[in-house]
Amino acid sequence: MARETFTIEGAGAISLTAEAEGDAYAIPVLLAHGGGQTRRAWRRVVSELAQAGFRAIAFDMRGHGDSDWSPCGAYEMRDFAADLVAAASRLDQKPALVGASLGGLAGLIAAGELAPGSFASLTLVDIAPRMEPSGVMRVVGFMEEHVDSGFASPEEAADVIARYMPHRPRRGASDGLKNYLRQKPDGRFYWHWDPVFIRNIMSARQGDPDSQERQSAMLSQAAANLTLPLHLIRGGSSDLVSEEAVLHLRQLVPHAEYTDIADATHMVVGDANDAFSAAIVDFLGRHQSRDTAQPQGTREL
Repeated sequence: MARETFTIEGAGAISLTAEAEGDAYAIPVLLAHGGGQTRRAWRRVVSELAQAGFRAIAFDMRGHGDSDWSPCGAYEMRDFAADLVAAASRLDQKPALVGASLGGLAGLIAAGELAPGSFASLTLVDIAPRMEPSGVMRVVGFMEEHVDSGFASPEEAADVIARYMPHRPRRGASDGLKNYLRQKPDGRFYWHWDPVFIRNIMSARQGDPDSQERQSAMLSQAAANLTLPLHLIRGGSSDLVSEEAVLHLRQLVPHAEYTDIADATHMVVGDANDAFSAAIVDFLGRHQSRDTAQPQGTREL
């Protein structure tokens, strides 16, 4: 199937770059990536969803990839959530929302606080209201480490990624990796996201040691408000979402479904793409009815 690239207007007139595959009249699935990633993290998933009969739409979150950077540094969780609501509002039928890490946190706020009723279902990919502080700091530390210095070459970036994910075979500086980097006039390569995003996170944590606890309370309340079908997919070896965190979420949302993918880490999609895709296709197939599809398709997507 042909893949289309286009823009979506997010909150505050932020332009978001998106890719879609699948029949324009099929049930839409919005895919929101994790912090520091781009829409390309979903490339195989997009194709598999399209083959399963869905309209898969993956986009770069604000400040990431080819989407606009916020001119005022608006990278709070509610800012990302507002973009999800704006994207959903441009569809003629409620989309299923699949969010990994940052995308999942934004999805919780969007569906449970900002605009309940905007989505047909929510899938959280290795994220929950309660997160392990050590796992959070490992992710944040990785993102912050080279934010100012960049890399001499894509090969150096590949080495850094290999140390961060030692469980995976080392990958060279492929064209795929180059999509996550941008070269500045100084000749060095930098991550393809706004450094203000990670600086805001670090500033909040350093200035307020209780910020994670408050965020957890906010996310827990949003989760408790959910009435739509909810699916949590956890990496069996995740250092971010513990079994206790899973239990906490299931207590907040008793109707939630849960899939544990053995041997996958926090980077579930990249670690076990086939098992992940099978899990979401099964869940969506049971909760998204073609009877609800509207013949006019989508307005702008």
